[in-house]
Amino acid sequence: MPHVMIDGHRIHYRERGRGPLLLLLHGNTASSVYHAGEIDHFGSRYRVVAPDLLGTGGSDRVAIWADDWWAQGARHAAALMELLGESQCLVMGTSGGAVAALWMAILYPDRVRAVIADSVGERMVLERIRQEIVSRAQRTPGQVAFWSGAHGEDWEQVVDADSALLLRAAERGGDWWDGRLSEVRCPVLLTVSRADDLLPDVVEQAQRIASQVPNITLHVGDEGTHPYIWSQAEAFRAVANEFLDGLTDG
Repeated sequence: MPHVMIDGHRIHYRERGRGPLLLLLHGNTASSVYHAGEIDHFGSRYRVVAPDLLGTGGSDRVAIWADDWWAQGARHAAALMELLGESQCLVMGTSGGAVAALWMAILYPDRVRAVIADSVGERMVLERIRQEIVSRAQRTPGQVAFWSGAHGEDWEQVVDADSALLLRAAERGGDWWDGRLSEVRCPVLLTVSRADDLLPDVVEQAQRIASQVPNITLHVGDEGTHPYIWSQAEAFRAVANEFLDGLTDG
């Protein structure tokens, strides 16, 4: 499996297709392994590269995830883009990967052509994060199957590191982007579902994101759990393709 060294760490990635570069960023306790469908679909038109963010999947483990893990993921994705010989990219991210995708647009405005951000709210709510950590502690068969499939035998280390990161971030106020969303200048497609089971107020949070980003299209689906990109894959791909086609036409 291909990998590169970034900041002294081994970063694994999956790749398919030719054409403009499309970086695909996964959520916090997921990994690129679960994005095979998106890699296949968008790989027919783009050079899709899906890294495992530091601490996850096939990438190196770290005992404590950095407080700026999402911005770090954006920096690592930009470094990967450069190592692959690309100067510009489209970025698609879901859940925590959507946070990193928008961080890429903030940090690299001249290199990010557009962002598709799926199933993400404006900020972390402390009580909800505490509830999620309690839920994770149950270690249900479904949870274990998902996490072990994403990360392998040491999945518990990954989940615990992420839980600690989320709690620290929520206790600091929970703003994913440190008040910098208005710096996003590229076109953005934000997709959410009214039925999101992890983020019950995601529509209201998405509207607050939209009020801060100058050039944004908000798509709200009526069905689908978290994340929309998987639970309503056909609908997501249709709206994503329309958005991407619009970039080409423009």
